[in-house]
Amino acid sequence: MKRLRFAAAIAVVALSLSTLLQAATGPARARLDTFAHGLHALSGNFTQTLSNPSGQSQQTSGTLVLQAPSQFRWDTLAPYKQSIIADGSRVWSYDPGLQQVTVRRQDTESSHNPLAVLTDLSQVDKDFNITEQGEHDGLAWLRLTSRAQDPQFDYVDLGFDAKGLARMQFRDQLGSTTDIRFSNWQRNPDVPPQDFNFTPPKGTDVVGDLPVITTQPIKN
Repeated sequence: MKRLRFAAAIAVVALSLSTLLQAATGPARARLDTFAHGLHALSGNFTQTLSNPSGQSQQTSGTLVLQAPSQFRWDTLAPYKQSIIADGSRVWSYDPGLQQVTVRRQDTESSHNPLAVLTDLSQVDKDFNITEQGEHDGLAWLRLTSRAQDPQFDYVDLGFDAKGLARMQFRDQLGSTTDIRFSNWQRNPDVPPQDFNFTPPKGTDVVGDLPVITTQPIKN
């Protein structure tokens, strides 16, 4: 259950390496502009540390792939395996250890999503208040706060080095914080379409908003 709650949070955050070009001015904004220019797909690695208010923490690592306008794949590889796949209409959060997948409509997951900042650059002013946070830890920082009435996160901070997005930090409504470090970015890779398709394996417990499958009568 803890993994699935965390997966839902990451689904909201992760779909958003697609939305951010028209806001704050300053060093971090300039680095964002440079990184996002001409970008329609992106792949890389992440190392992520989740800390709860009591001081307990967990580190995970894996790979991610984004493709405009709204496809996304986030694969946790260690210390356990888990996949979050956005196919354009649904977000599938699959935990093979639990043999369970949670399905949500993508429009509800991606609304006010702070990671949609790179491959869909038209919604930032509508969805976020954005402020420059100066430089620390060798990075220039932007802070995103959602304009939603019931946001899932208190804030999201994006840290940029000379090469682009290097870190992301956010705090959720329960006081837990997440620090994600990105590496090995590949710009505009050729991504096979099947990377964003998901079919639950046989025997998997499926929970949530499944797509409606319609059938047509066979014509002689």
